Amino acid sequence: MAAVDKTGSSVSGRLRSGDLLHAGLAAVLLLGAWSVGGLEVSTGKVSSIEAMNGSTVLLPCTYSSCIGIKNLYFNWKYNNNGTLLKLCEAEIPTEEVEPKVHVFHDRVEFVGSSKTNNISILLWNITFEDEGEYICFARNPKEKNRNHSAIFTLFVVDQMKEVDNTLTVIIVSVLGGVLGLVIILMVIKAVVLHFLRNGNEKTKECLVSSSGNDNTENGLSGAKADNKGTPKA
Repeated sequence: MAAVDKTGSSVSGRLRSGDLLHAGLAAVLLLGAWSVGGLEVSTGKVSSIEAMNGSTVLLPCTYSSCIGIKNLYFNWKYNNNGTLLKLCEAEIPTEEVEPKVHVFHDRVEFVGSSKTNNISILLWNITFEDEGEYICFARNPKEKNRNHSAIFTLFVVDQMKEVDNTLTVIIVSVLGGVLGLVIILMVIKAVVLHFLRNGNEKTKECLVSSSGNDNTENGLSGAKADNKGTPKA
């Protein structure tokens, strides 16, 4: 018979409920830690590119995993109106071991390296038929074969769009004109100050010279007056 407390509830029942709660919390924590340390696949911050017909484009893809990899499987596929066409595939045995890539398209080249967690490919001599979505797929057995993928979109054009720089040219021209005007005003100010300085110095020299002449004339006149006033013996 199960023990009953004062409130009438079963002690064993409460223990089972507590065990279930603890188990649930542990499972959530384990799932959170697993998702944080799991495999991540990325095609970069920019998930699309616009390229000219006939050019060569890089389809980027990298992976990362905090728990490491073992026999990591990856492939590239092209979404052809709902039909996925496999372009290449390989398996990376362990970290920093280069994979043996199997390529299924004559214009596809693998350019990645396991040393940099890079599984990117090049697509040579693109045509308008190559436009669309490219899927980078990876699966790590250490994560119980969970699937991860990232999409990169290619747009093919016959010529690149010209960027309208009219506003930039106007802004640069206005700033250049204002800067030039400021420089001209500063030069004019310096020239005017220079002439004013020279004029003030000449004025001071004239005043000093005039004052000296006046003193000299006054001295001579006083001497003559004194000579005339001396009585003869």
